[in-house]
Amino acid sequence: MGQDQKPQSSSAEIRRYAIEVAGVRVGTMTATRQPPSADGEVVSTLVSDVQVNFLVYRLKVYYRVTNRFRNGQLRLSTVEAHTNQGNFASRAEWKGDHYDIVADQYKHRYRAQEKQPITYAVTDLFFGPPGRRTSAYAEYFGDYFALSQTSPTTYRALREGREDEYQYANGQLVTIVKKNPFKNFIIRLLPAS
Repeated sequence: MGQDQKPQSSSAEIRRYAIEVAGVRVGTMTATRQPPSADGEVVSTLVSDVQVNFLVYRLKVYYRVTNRFRNGQLRLSTVEAHTNQGNFASRAEWKGDHYDIVADQYKHRYRAQEKQPITYAVTDLFFGPPGRRTSAYAEYFGDYFALSQTSPTTYRALREGREDEYQYANGQLVTIVKKNPFKNFIIRLLPAS
């Protein structure tokens, strides 16, 4: 297959990333998007696994996001998180005329109903730049990140004091900077194997 050709639609898109803090690899992140099923459903997942020791403190975070879109609209989003602080979950489900949203995460509880169809989520950022979109559904939190383009290849995602920077090259996400007051987490695309 030539470099300019895209893979056949029958294969999943998979992106693998290293998670780094202060230049040290502390975990991995894998984004996967399945091709549309016969009924038009597209399933994407984002799995993050971080384990790191900070002097006397050990940080462990494993989370898995699963999104099910049909005809361009989110039908179901689930997040399961397992950390050294406990187990947590989030869920958004389309009920025909609204979403029931429940987020029970570490130091974050949120319940809402959303009537507007969700057509773009944070996980989608892993498969190409957001273009002119101004928000992305934040599966973990159950609400939205505001998106803005800061350069031709860079987008900023903001939510209640949190800031992430998404950097693209040739239409592919290559780096995420998760800004943190202590030390930024850097998520870098790994070479294809």
